Amino acid sequence: MSQRKLLQKIGLYAVLTVGVIISLFPFYWAMIGATNESGKMFSSTPTLVPGTKLIENITNLNESIGIGRVMFNSLFVAGTYTVLSLIICTMAAYAFAKFHFKGRNVIFTIFLLSMMIPYHATVIPLFKMMAAFGWLNTYKALILPNLAYPFAIFLMRQNMLAFPDALIEAARIDGAGEWRIFFRIVLPSMKPALAATAIFLFMYQWNSFLWPLIAVSSEEMYTFPVALSSLFGLSRIDYGQVMAGVTLATVPIIVFFLALQRHFISGMLGSAVK
Repeated sequence: MSQRKLLQKIGLYAVLTVGVIISLFPFYWAMIGATNESGKMFSSTPTLVPGTKLIENITNLNESIGIGRVMFNSLFVAGTYTVLSLIICTMAAYAFAKFHFKGRNVIFTIFLLSMMIPYHATVIPLFKMMAAFGWLNTYKALILPNLAYPFAIFLMRQNMLAFPDALIEAARIDGAGEWRIFFRIVLPSMKPALAATAIFLFMYQWNSFLWPLIAVSSEEMYTFPVALSSLFGLSRIDYGQVMAGVTLATVPIIVFFLALQRHFISGMLGSAVK
């Protein structure tokens, strides 16, 4: 290896190392804050080493918000939403990609244009709808709205466009029904795209704050973002509790991503058929 190439490689790794440090430092800062009392985080010389207050902060956090209940609510809402939305969005994407019907392009264009509507503009109509159904302060109000997520439909459609029509036609000639073609032939080749879409949907629902804050009124229905916001009082904020909560809230996302990371990159770039 020439000296010039060696220097280029060293420079590249140096830039990447700096990027990794910048990206991971907020997570490290949150974990350090979870092990220390509030005062150390904002002292003149902030500590960057773990403390001894982790158990105390978690205990105080559990007394404040009820970690078990909040974790169950978030996992149940995000998990159920991800499964249902993935099924609906995948079916819609398959219809847009492989079925030819009148108005297909117009309907798909409307879906894409709906992504340009500010989310805040839909909150009041959605709230009135949930109130009319009697679904406020229930899991249905948190899960059912926005199941047909436009970006998820778009992402799955772009991947399904790469699936050969000849395979679908061959299956039809062999007597396979549409449901069997969809579940036994198309979906198995869409695993990368399904994984990428599932990660996106799970993160979207797990981090959702505004709608759960509006739709639920009892502490028993709080999800993690709403529960953590309740820790910010008017006169005193225990940042040890807050950082402990933030650390716990990031664990399911990291685990979910690591479980599906093998398919994530290929799913975002588009799937291929073997």
